[in-house]
Amino acid sequence: MPAFPTPFWIAVVVTVGAGLWFWRKRQTGFGLPAMAVLGTVAVWYFGDAFYNDYDSMVNQFGAEVLATAWWQVVLFLVGFSVMVPQVHRAFNRRWRQRSSEVLRFATGREIENPVFQRGIDRFLVALIIAWVPLMGVALVRTDFDFAGLFLPWLGRKAEPWSRERVGGGLDALLSLSGYVQVFMTASFGIIAAVSRNPRTKLIALGICAITMPFYLLDRTRNTMLSTVVPGLLAWVFLGMRGHIVVRFAILGAAFLFLESWFSFVMESRGEGKNVAASFAEGREGEDEEETEEEEETEDKESQSKHRGLNMFEELAWITTFIEVGNYTPNYGQRYFAELVNPIPRSLWPDKPLVGIDYAKARGFGGGSAAGAGVVASVSTGMIGQGVTNFGRLFGPLASALLMAFWVALLARQDLRARGEPARLLLYGLGLVLTFNLGRDVTLLVLYPYLFGSLLFWWWSRHGRKPARRSPAGGPNLAPNAATASPGVAASTPVSKGRREETREERQRRRRRLRPIEFDDELGEPPPPRSASEPEAQPESPAPPRIVPPTPKPMAPPPGHFDDEPEAR
Repeated sequence: MPAFPTPFWIAVVVTVGAGLWFWRKRQTGFGLPAMAVLGTVAVWYFGDAFYNDYDSMVNQFGAEVLATAWWQVVLFLVGFSVMVPQVHRAFNRRWRQRSSEVLRFATGREIENPVFQRGIDRFLVALIIAWVPLMGVALVRTDFDFAGLFLPWLGRKAEPWSRERVGGGLDALLSLSGYVQVFMTASFGIIAAVSRNPRTKLIALGICAITMPFYLLDRTRNTMLSTVVPGLLAWVFLGMRGHIVVRFAILGAAFLFLESWFSFVMESRGEGKNVAASFAEGREGEDEEETEEEEETEDKESQSKHRGLNMFEELAWITTFIEVGNYTPNYGQRYFAELVNPIPRSLWPDKPLVGIDYAKARGFGGGSAAGAGVVASVSTGMIGQGVTNFGRLFGPLASALLMAFWVALLARQDLRARGEPARLLLYGLGLVLTFNLGRDVTLLVLYPYLFGSLLFWWWSRHGRKPARRSPAGGPNLAPNAATASPGVAASTPVSKGRREETREERQRRRRRLRPIEFDDELGEPPPPRSASEPEAQPESPAPPRIVPPTPKPMAPPPGHFDDEPEAR
């Protein structure tokens, strides 16, 4: 085991302590997303120290530089743990009194709720309505290459949304289409995992069978995780029934499969091909490769290793560049470039580029103009990105603040998911994208979530049917099926197109329907009658009032008001 410095062990202790505290706060909504961020740090930074050769890092950078990098990790962890509850309290003040809907679905049987299942059915219809024309555009752009788009395992994979690194014209729409397709593919997987309607499940599984190979047989691990893992997690924790040990065993087996699959992906990338092309060529030269020299074999093995899991190494590079003066923090310019990235370059030709300065500092310059002058871009990591923006002291805190806002955003989706299955889909997709944010806090990773949120916003306002009102013009007084238990929802179904009753309307209705003996405003019953007190006898109905037939106006009886009409 390598000899790690003291700040490494401090970072480990802070991670474990913060993880236990966030686990205790899991019902508040921000506990689970915060734990996902801590897990991301553990994989990208602690995992780098074990997965790659830490002793070679010591020889390359020096023990002092690595110790400084570990102190930056500690600063991020402490700042993140302190900021998350504060940001959540300010950002979700309106819904802080609610508890986690995700945990309610995971630990109970709320997924069987007929209202929730009808919402899943409606959301599938909305997705198909948007997915069919998008695939139509993709077929047109690929000259109707149906096999390359939906059957890439045959050896040919189409690229309907390909573009240059520096876009222009309609390239922004192409990027938008690609990110929307990622969101839809992940959503189909989640629907297939949680739906109880056989027809809905069958349709979702059929669409997954022709859409997910498009990403699994590509060469980009980010989109593989974004499309496959949300459905897997939804099935393990929400869809399937079994002991927790069985669920974690399934996750462990899935992790081993992804590990071996990603090794194959990296091997194909080392040969300049995607996985589909590797399947087409087969392994005809396997026997010849076994007879190659030992150095070439070792080089091939290094190509298949996950070289992207080196964010701590990049943090050490950034620290070294700043110390020797080869790189100067840009004081938020890179964060600004990430923020304005959605603006099409056709509208802003001089829009700042993202991460090009650091790629040149790392020695990847010399590319073409279409490639922004670099041959490859370099991810700086979640913490390293903050250091490139605001230096070694304030940079980790800036990154911690951004991740605290991300946690608060996911917590809002969780707390507001009552009766809205689409928010659970967005929440699951956001949890998976959190792991991808470990490489860079960038909109390029979050675009599937953002465009999915826009689709949900449009559907919630224009895709739902208007509330049906009673013939007298009053509001719909149907029970609030979004919060009712499955038994209540089954006994009092909500008719199609009827608006779900809010909590305030339900309380007002109960006050109106309260028995007359409940004269207290809060609905408290009258005090119990003592044993000695005789039982009250029901009063006989008052006799009808008889008005004598006389033309003279009668004197008003007691209790008669002046503004009432005179009895004639």
